[in-house]
Amino acid sequence: MPFDSSLAFAEAQDAADPLRAFRDRFHFPSLGTPDLVYFTGHSLGLQPKTVKAAVELELDEWAKYGVEGHFHSTNPWYSYHERLTPTMAGIVGAQESEVVCMNSLTTNIHLLFVSFYRPTQTRYKIISEAKMFPSDRYLLETQAQFHGFDPDDAIIEVAPREGETLIREEDILDTIAAHADELALVFFGGVNYFTGQLFNMPRLTAAAHAAGAVAGFDLAHAAGNVPLRLHDWNVDFAAWCSYKYLNSSPGNVGGIFVHERHGRRFDLPRFGGWWGHDKETRFQMKSGFQPMEGAEGWQLSNVPILGMAAMKASLDVFAEAGMPALREKSERLTAYLEFTIDAVAQEFPDARTSLITPREPEQRGCQISMDVAGRERKLFDDMIAAGVIVDFREPCVIRMAPVPLYNSFTDVFTFGKVMRALLAEGESK
Repeated sequence: MPFDSSLAFAEAQDAADPLRAFRDRFHFPSLGTPDLVYFTGHSLGLQPKTVKAAVELELDEWAKYGVEGHFHSTNPWYSYHERLTPTMAGIVGAQESEVVCMNSLTTNIHLLFVSFYRPTQTRYKIISEAKMFPSDRYLLETQAQFHGFDPDDAIIEVAPREGETLIREEDILDTIAAHADELALVFFGGVNYFTGQLFNMPRLTAAAHAAGAVAGFDLAHAAGNVPLRLHDWNVDFAAWCSYKYLNSSPGNVGGIFVHERHGRRFDLPRFGGWWGHDKETRFQMKSGFQPMEGAEGWQLSNVPILGMAAMKASLDVFAEAGMPALREKSERLTAYLEFTIDAVAQEFPDARTSLITPREPEQRGCQISMDVAGRERKLFDDMIAAGVIVDFREPCVIRMAPVPLYNSFTDVFTFGKVMRALLAEGESK
């Protein structure tokens, strides 16, 4: 699609957008700026307008029923998490038995490592991407230490080549092959939080399995952002949060995927809790943990209803929009942002702005990361003051995500207009 930098072009694209009505179903922060642009759905998604009523319903049910709300409320709390499963399974490309919403992201990954990181003295190494999200790196370090290994020895990071910003797929595959005899786990972020690079999860999974290792993924920046087919890709396990692209509220519960071939392996070591115990005998309160089949067997505690009510409201929006339509718009919207950044870079060559995100649509989601070396935080701070809400990461990267559910082509145009004005102002000083 040919782009141009005019407002008329952006407005025409919005008028033709089949998903344009979804924008009105979200609350946009004002922050004192009437034309605010919100490009930080990769950090915290916006609130669907239906969330308030969904949460208030459960508050009213709590007031009305007390403890009996577990079984007699409109949406019985005892099985509330099951209401989230069908849509969530569709978002990540899984069978319903392979998915459950529970806990928080890093807690879930630690729980999954109990089952899927089973190192021996000869096969104990973990291959991951360099510059993972810090929580994942800390998780790997402490898991290695817990099992008695030196993290510097156990963790093998695959980094971009010198002078490059992205990790080459062949370097990952070569590293897996080179360490096949000592490899226990391949663990990557589905989408790297810093660069926005989308990794080829089916190829990494196949390579891990060929080496006799397990394949797992942190999908915090992938779930609700890019098409996923975890079951078909034969991924062993994955986990994700729900407050970024899934818009479920700050710090809300996450989700896990466990492939069906593991879901019936009751011999797999795991940490037990009563919500993971066979629900037919759960209230007999007997000793002897009997995990449920599927991903539900990794649950620990009964679920936080208020948070899940907010999540259900958001997932209903996803179910209506559909991931194929969201992905189609995402590719066009992100391509337009890429075009806009390139156009501004040509107009202001001294600004030295450049993309560090892959330009190929199949290698990214809707996040674009922009290097602003030489300006560091200054350009970011000025953007925030001008009503363009983006995200800054040290030393000099601005991250943006035009989310297809609620962002528009006019948002991208406004971003370009603001960026041009800020750069022109800087040149005039």
